[in-house]
Parts: sequence; structure tokens; C-alpha cells
Amino acid sequence: MNILLIGSGGREHALAWKLAASPMLTRLYAAPGNPGIAQEAELVALDIADHAAVAAFCKDKAIDLVVVGPEGPLVAGIGDDLRAAGIRVFGPSKAAAQLEGSKGFTKDLCARYGIPTAAYGRFDNAAEARAYVEKMGAPIVIKADGLAAGKGVTVAMTLDEALGAVDGCFDGAFGGAGASVVVEEFMTGEEASFFCLCDGKTALPFGTAQDHKRVGDGDVGPNTGGMGAYSPAPVMTPELIEQTMREIIEPTMRGMAEMGSPFAGVLFAGLMLTDKGPRLIEYNTRFGDPECQVLMLRLKEDLLVLLNAATDGQLAHVSARWRDEAALTVVMAAKGYPGTPEKGSVISGIDQAEASGARVFHAGTAVQGGKIVANGGRVLNVTATGKNVSEAQQKAYAAVDLVDWPEGFCRRDIGWLAVEREQRK
Repeated sequence: MNILLIGSGGREHALAWKLAASPMLTRLYAAPGNPGIAQEAELVALDIADHAAVAAFCKDKAIDLVVVGPEGPLVAGIGDDLRAAGIRVFGPSKAAAQLEGSKGFTKDLCARYGIPTAAYGRFDNAAEARAYVEKMGAPIVIKADGLAAGKGVTVAMTLDEALGAVDGCFDGAFGGAGASVVVEEFMTGEEASFFCLCDGKTALPFGTAQDHKRVGDGDVGPNTGGMGAYSPAPVMTPELIEQTMREIIEPTMRGMAEMGSPFAGVLFAGLMLTDKGPRLIEYNTRFGDPECQVLMLRLKEDLLVLLNAATDGQLAHVSARWRDEAALTVVMAAKGYPGTPEKGSVISGIDQAEASGARVFHAGTAVQGGKIVANGGRVLNVTATGKNVSEAQQKAYAAVDLVDWPEGFCRRDIGWLAVEREQRK
């Protein structure tokens, strides 16, 4: 099979690495890719926002399946446009991608189909949102309705912080994504990530993970796109997985089908595990980043077989098996992230890190003068496996310390919650 992978981050490097191992693969192309992905795929200079150009490339290269990594193209309708041109795509339609593209859409779906989630209000102007915040009090959660690269959420512990977040959204801090705002009840509990592959009818459980959103050790500082993750999530017991499928995933699949937008692709549920059971925080309609990296290291199956089954409505006939090991990834970011990252600094030692047994996925790199340089906020994902999270953590940080990049930084406590659990056993 000839495959085109859309995207350029660490998630896409992990997908490229896994797809490249498939016996079914003939040629793997990636647009636009990155220097790490170039080790697994042929990079093509396509404007992925130009869907007609992508379709023309697919026809020219006899592409059998397009795998869309990031959320932006999905929300922009690349799946619809390629399918209209007769090209198979793994990823939801534009209408189904609203589950990520509009937090308000998802909250309304939850209300309609009885899916457990936080109480909320939706607002299109600052005055009404501010009045609602003042009525509800703090702590409270403020979310830009649209896509904001994982940074449009403020967990406000004070009223002033909440009102400031509302004003920031309506003043353009997140561009058009903040033109509408969702204000949510503050939920308490432990967060977990739950993934399913979906084909419009069937949802196949596809692993659990926990990530670390805040930039600093001890979960302090602003939210980021994710500073690290590990899988599996020990807190997600078989009983909790079954309850999540029954109360959250299956009603969502049913509701989307009834609304005429059956969901096919990756359904990634961010969960809050409360004392009343799992509640949905939000949906993503693609693999998480950096959760994808740890899932790919643990997946036993041929990923291409599973993506084909999801694309063809055949998920009921396949299964997903996982290695017993835990996997953990540490995000190495450029100084300044999640604000304005410093670009252009030289990175070395990646080969040594991989020689130690880790896998280093490129997330925001470029090549300048034959050297790897930082070209984004989140730059590398240093990923390792072990018999448990503690061992995976030790191996990942040993590899991090082999990367020579003074201008980079990382959290030093990824996996701390799972490690504490393991130490208590």
C-alpha cells in the first residue's frame, strides 16, 4: 500500500515509525514531515491546507490511504474533500470533527445524550460570560470554544483569574477560537486519557494514558500541548474502561450517527475520574500528542491493518493487543515555551540517546547546515519502555541526559503519580 501521512510533529513521527514496520506498506510519504519522519518516509512539499493539491498528489502517486495526524486539517474538512475525490482517508468528516473543533458542540451533545460531563454555559459575548462566572464563583474552568493548540483552557482558581481568562478569549488571545467561550464547573479527581478507533458503527478500545499538561514540575505553570505522558494509565481499571465505553463512548457514537455524522477515526476522550465515576472533560478527534508516542511503542498489532479496518467499517473483525511493558515519553521543549520559543539552537546527542535503548521522536526540528536545530516549542519526545512506569521513567531520563541541548528544558517528574503508586505496592 502507498500511504500519505499528513503532519509534522512528534505524533506523526511515531505514526510514521509504526507504519514503516508494516509488511503491507509499499511507499510511505509524509507532508510536510520533519527530519525524524524523513528517516521513515519520503517527505513531500505539499500545502496541506490546499486540499485539491493533496488530492492531485494522491492520484499521481496512487495513494491507497491518507492518514491525517493533526486536528487542524480534520476540522477544516480535508477528509471530506479527499473522499469526494475518491481517496480513502483515516480520519473523521468535518462534521464529526466538531467533537474537537467546538467544545460547545461536544457539551451540547453530552447534554442531549446524557453523557456525564461538567455543568456548563456557552457564551458569545464577554458580558454574559463574566456574569455567569461571577454567579458560579471560583474555582471554574474557562475554555475557548475552538482549536487553540491545547492552550485555550484556563483552570481558574480565583475569580480574578477567571474573569481575566474570559476577557482574554474575547480580546483575541486565541484568535477566532475564542470568539465563543465555554465556562465549566470545576471537577475534582484524577485525569486520564482513553482512546478508541472508530469506524462509524464500532468503537474499539485503543489504550489508556496519562499526560502532564502544565509546563513545570509538580504540575505548576501554564497549560501546554503536553510535557510528557505514560501508558497504560494504572488508574484505568477494566471496570472503569467498561463504564467509560458504556456511559461515554457508546452514547457518543450513537448520537453522532443519529445526527447524520457517524464518527470514524480516533476518538480520544479526556476523562476526569470523579468519586461519581468517569466524566468527559473533552474530546479530541485524533491521536494525542505526546500520548500517541507511548501508545505506538506498546502496540503489538500492525497499525496499518487497524487503520484499514477503521476506514472500511471492519473494526468488529479486528483486535488491538498490547505489550505488557509500560512506556513513558519526556517532552524536551525550547526555552520560552509555551510562550515564544527560541528557535535555531543546535541539538546533538540524539544518536547516543537512541543507542541507550530509547526512541527519540522529532516534534519541532529542522536541519540547518547539516545539523539538527530547534524549530518549535515542543522539539523532541524521548521515549522508553520498562517493566513498569518507574523503569520506563528511569530509562527515558537517562536518554534525556544524553541529549546535548543547553537551550532546551524538560520536566523531571513525568510519571510521578504512577511511580508513587508503584512504590506504595
